[in-house]
Amino acid sequence: MKIAGIGLVFAQGLGMGALETALNRGWVPPQEVEAPHIPGGKTPAYLVNLEALPDRSVLKKIRRSDKLSKMSVLAAADALRDCGIADITKRKLGLIVATAFGPHVTTFGFLDDILDHGDAAVSPTTFSNSVHNAAASYVCNSLGINGPTLTITQFRFSFQAALQLAQTWIDQGRCDYVLAGVVDQYGDVLGYVADHKLTTAKDGKIKPFTFKPTCQIPGEGAAFFLLGRENRGNIYCGIDAVHTGQAPDRGKPEDLTIIDADGMLPDETMYRGCLSPDVPAAAYAPLFGSMMIGSAFNTAAGALMIKKQLLFATPVADNPAGIRLLVENGPASVASILCAGYNCYSERSEILLTKV
Repeated sequence: MKIAGIGLVFAQGLGMGALETALNRGWVPPQEVEAPHIPGGKTPAYLVNLEALPDRSVLKKIRRSDKLSKMSVLAAADALRDCGIADITKRKLGLIVATAFGPHVTTFGFLDDILDHGDAAVSPTTFSNSVHNAAASYVCNSLGINGPTLTITQFRFSFQAALQLAQTWIDQGRCDYVLAGVVDQYGDVLGYVADHKLTTAKDGKIKPFTFKPTCQIPGEGAAFFLLGRENRGNIYCGIDAVHTGQAPDRGKPEDLTIIDADGMLPDETMYRGCLSPDVPAAAYAPLFGSMMIGSAFNTAAGALMIKKQLLFATPVADNPAGIRLLVENGPASVASILCAGYNCYSERSEILLTKV
């Protein structure tokens, strides 16, 4: 299947233009957020500032939604706008929203309200926003999507599962196109867990190629991909294969390997096994933060590089293991890019992007 449009919202802005700017610019420091659970009361994070985004008109219909749903609607609308297909919502268009943690900020807020005020005094709007399907409902209602809709909740490989399901819907003829995306939000509980169970980078830099010890900086955002068979729209590349577990031997090496290493595993040495001295490697988590859904943002970066026939240097190049890193921006002949990730069980995922 082909990627016919991509929409993003992350700490550095909205859209693929913002991603390209971030890739060209390289690492920027995260912001400091309140963290009363640690000495000093501050912790770094890459957060989305909705008020600073250039066009939020699509949010007029969902003023009472939470931040997770708003990020979803913004990124999904951006993907449909990016595709350039005027009648896209009149086609058989399906929607898949994948997430690792869902609306956990709203859920914990709802539980706090019950504890503070009793279950008879809590907001029904807060409750409706706390269910995992809320974001998908807001996207459908805001953008006029009438096809099949599903929410996937899974920690590390939710994006890969969304791509596999999208391929199935397209193969079965249930959909002409599928809008498949991911979304996750930073919150106080997630920050507490990250600061107590993981190692937060003191200098604000995620170092994907240190492997162990690892260091993380939490992030948040949403990324949506318009997927279909037709060679129509703003085609970026093809998704040739999506595997979790054992992947078949491809025979021919890719032009670049992007790894999802972001410090969210206490030991990321397994990433060495998917890297070859013959293929340059990169990792872009330092631009958007540590997220279980980071595969989607790395995939967006890979798709952009194939479309533009450009390569963008890995933003943080600390490299004690001597890995062959991509260290310069510039034009290149890019036929294929492999995006590789691992979960806490050392199970591997692969997304192979190819030029069309």
